[in-house]
Formats: sequence, C-alpha cells, structure tokens
Amino acid sequence: MIQISGLVLRSTAWRIALSGVLLLSGCATTTGVADPRDPLEPLNRSVFAFNDAADKVLFKPAATLYRDLTPALVRAGVSNFLGNLDDVWSFVNSALQFKGQAAAQNFMRVNVNTVFGVGGIFDVASEARIERQREDFGQTLAVWGFPDGPYIVLPLFGPSILRDVVAWPVDLNGDLLARINHIPTRNTFKVLDQLDMRASFLKLGDALDDGALDKYTFTRDAFLQRRRNAVFDGNPPDLPDAATPKRP
Repeated sequence: MIQISGLVLRSTAWRIALSGVLLLSGCATTTGVADPRDPLEPLNRSVFAFNDAADKVLFKPAATLYRDLTPALVRAGVSNFLGNLDDVWSFVNSALQFKGQAAAQNFMRVNVNTVFGVGGIFDVASEARIERQREDFGQTLAVWGFPDGPYIVLPLFGPSILRDVVAWPVDLNGDLLARINHIPTRNTFKVLDQLDMRASFLKLGDALDDGALDKYTFTRDAFLQRRRNAVFDGNPPDLPDAATPKRP
C-alpha cells in the first residue's frame, strides 16, 4: 500500500490523541529495534499490515475504478483544481519560512491558474514554467527548529512523524476545502482528493508489491527521505544527523 497520502479524519484531536497512545504503547516494545528513527517499529508494523489490508480491500479498488472510469482529461482537471487550492497554503507556509522566491512563485501560480486556468482546472502556470513549491506547516515547524520526532504509522493515515502530527490541525485549518460550508460539496471534493491522490500511486504500488523485499522498511525509508528532502528543498546536507535546517 502506498500510505504516504493518508485519509482525512473529521477530528484533528483524535489524531493527536492517537499519536500519544502510540508513543506510550511503544515504550514497552522498543527492545532490539534497529533504526533509531523508528522506536515504535513492532507496533508500527502491525498498523502497517492493517493499512495494507484495508488498501487492498477498499482504497486501491476504488482508486482503480476512478482511474478506469474517469476520462484522463477530467482527472487532470480535478488534480489541477485541487493543486491550485493547495498552492494557496503553500504560499502561506513559504512566507512563514521566509522563502521569498517560493512564496512569489506560489502566489503567481495561484493568480495565473485562477484567472487564466478557469479557476485552476488548467495548469497554465506550469506551462509558463512557474514551478510549484509545495510547503506545509510541518515543514514550517522544521525550519523553525522543531525536530522530526519518532516515525509513526497511524491507522488509515499511514506514515507520519510526530512533528507532522502536531502540525496537522494547522494544516487542516489552512485547507480551503475545509472552509466550504455546503457539506455535500465539501465531502465530494474530499473524496475526489483522496481518489485522485491514491490513483496517482497505482503504478508505484504495483511495482512495490512486486519488487520490495520488505514493504514496511521500503515505505518508511522512502517517506522519511521524502520529508527530509521537502524540508531542505531537495538539497539536504550530507551529515546524517542533521535533522532540520537553521531558522532564517
């Protein structure tokens, strides 16, 4: 299962409380764990197995149907529209991290795609070589000096780290979809968001099922590397113990 995207739960407090339970539970099961980034590995593996089973039964089939039944042009429009909404929050976090160029690019992307891309359905900004700079509040906390914390696998959400769990309520409040007052419309977009994201990982998931000797370790290492690259804008330092950049 590609557990990087996760699912959106209604209660942000539930996720924070769950992470605390996992941390406390893991204290009794950390003996002999090889990777210091993953002190809860025995418990995390159990949750990973549950998520993998749920994905095979529910999420992967739903994403496959979405891919097979929805025209590619429509799927691209959905992805572009949702990406345009994400760019708004990326602009805010770029500014909070004092990344002037990234903030300017995201600001330009939102304006160009909203005006000339029919509300973001068409990604005109990418055609104009205005690159997307993805930023979230977990990355912002990292730039401000907050450490990663332990690796955690949450039920249905998949891989995370403690810092991102703490940042999650702020990210939810910054999500423009969450501000849609019409509940059926909001839920429809939420479902489309998750289907589109899961569908984008179908080929990668099949390759992982066929080739990975240990799916858990592969997924964990890929997630942690991806988050580290995101924090350092794709250019992490060589020192393995450098967890976070200095705050500007």
